[in-house]
Amino acid sequence: MNIITERIESHDWEAAAAALHQQGYALLRNVLTEAECDALIDQYKEPAHYRKTIVMERYRFGLGEYKYFQYPLPPLLQQIRQSVYPHLVPVANAWMKALGIQQQYPASLEDFHALCRQQGQVHPTVLILQYGEGGHNTLHQDLYGDLFFPIQLVMFLSEPDLDYTGGEFVLTQQVPRAQSKAIVLTPRKGDFLLFTTNFRPVKGSKGYYRVNMKHGVSEVHTGKRFTLGIIFHDATS
Repeated sequence: MNIITERIESHDWEAAAAALHQQGYALLRNVLTEAECDALIDQYKEPAHYRKTIVMERYRFGLGEYKYFQYPLPPLLQQIRQSVYPHLVPVANAWMKALGIQQQYPASLEDFHALCRQQGQVHPTVLILQYGEGGHNTLHQDLYGDLFFPIQLVMFLSEPDLDYTGGEFVLTQQVPRAQSKAIVLTPRKGDFLLFTTNFRPVKGSKGYYRVNMKHGVSEVHTGKRFTLGIIFHDATS
């Protein structure tokens, strides 16, 4: 077992699963070292790692830039993706069962990606995002195709109030026949945030109902903010 996998396995995954069930997100503290975060930021300037660059304002996604990695992923990111996925499968399958959705997810990431290929989803969705002053990300969901995994991960590579100010991570929760609820989070450098890609089940008086969620980033006031997103399903393009 390598060092990053040991670090991931050392976290309390029962508590993380409980948090995902209860609120749609879970925070894992101090997973990456400062040196690992800095190395990932330094790689931003190396075009060989990436298959596509998106300038966000061109598509009205916000203000900033992100780059999609190409396969093969850097070893650290591949290890994280493979190590985290199995811990999330029981939560994902419980959500599908609670909502009466037939989809069930295989135990290994390799088997899940085989299903993605059957759907024509063959391109990696792991991405690194950079925001400068005024940067922000509008509320959205990262789906990329008909087959998606309902939980994803953001790795925080910059330290709030040191590297940047503002730039809070925002989740919104839409309960049927009610106003949206906003959740504002400020994880620290090296933290992992797990959260729902699209929706989660909530138990009501008549059984479970579907709560849709979106995520985004509030405006960065000063400095630069880097994050790296681990999305488990692949994309059609």
